Amino acid sequence: MNRINESVPQEFILLGFSDRPWLELPLFVVFLISYILTILGNLAIIIVSRLDCKLHTPMYFFLTNLSLLDLCYTTSTVPQMLVNIRSIRKVISYGGCVAQLFIFLALGSTECLLLAVMSFDRFVAICRPLHYSVIMHQRLCLQLAAMSWVSGFSNSVLQSTLTLQMPLCGHNEVDHFFCEVPALLRLSCVDTTANEAELFFISVLFLLIPVTLILISYAFIVQAVLRIQSVEGRRKAFGTCGSHLIVVSLFYGTAIYMYLQPPSPASKDRGKMVSLFYGIITPMLNPLIYTLRNKDVKGAFKRLIARILLIKKYPSDRPYRTEVHKAIQSPLLL
Repeated sequence: MNRINESVPQEFILLGFSDRPWLELPLFVVFLISYILTILGNLAIIIVSRLDCKLHTPMYFFLTNLSLLDLCYTTSTVPQMLVNIRSIRKVISYGGCVAQLFIFLALGSTECLLLAVMSFDRFVAICRPLHYSVIMHQRLCLQLAAMSWVSGFSNSVLQSTLTLQMPLCGHNEVDHFFCEVPALLRLSCVDTTANEAELFFISVLFLLIPVTLILISYAFIVQAVLRIQSVEGRRKAFGTCGSHLIVVSLFYGTAIYMYLQPPSPASKDRGKMVSLFYGIITPMLNPLIYTLRNKDVKGAFKRLIARILLIKKYPSDRPYRTEVHKAIQSPLLL
């Protein structure tokens, strides 16, 4: 094959919905608002989880990891998307496309495993409450988080390498908003059956197996919750687990649709919208879901705001330190 035809392009054209220019302004507004809310919401969860000692638990350690992951996840794609939507030339450099592909795939794979780890944490907390602190000790939490991150990035190295080795024969128009494996495979001028089979196998490992384990753990959780005599305890358990289940449904449902369905021309536009959902909308909704449905996080936000307001009111008066401390610990703020 002619080596010129296999040469690496200097840049890629991201088509997105360029054939529907009337959609560009509404999409720009939606993406911008979603990105701002994602940054603010996830940063707020990270800050309040670190500053409030009541949230120094395994559950909020993993939630902090999820928020950090979502911050990086959206930042890897959304800024470039916003620039391209308002530009005449909707391009991304080859190096930028490689970086976007690697980071997006690494963080997406990490989130698949991290959500499964979070469900295991909830399983132990509800089904083995007396042994929770013994089982979910700090070392195990660090190991589980590290395993998720290392596995996600290892998968990205493999997938990115295999995808970028495919000859493009001069093709550089990506029918997508950003550089993602299925869209780049469609550019190749050779048979991609082996790559698609490998992508399907990896997707089963990172999508179907974790979601199956999550469903099994929640089957045990539901049984344990139904045995709780206290109505308040049952409500709290369902509230905490309900937040996690909503996040799991949103993320895994859209990702499974994107990566485990057979490729077809008719599904291209639907695939774009689905990838936008798990790439932009889900990271934006995660902080809202975990804060609006969680009394502990809402209480931590109230305590943090009270601390800031009282310290501003009495910036240097030592006699008021006790008053500040008492106000923060007030039952009204719990």
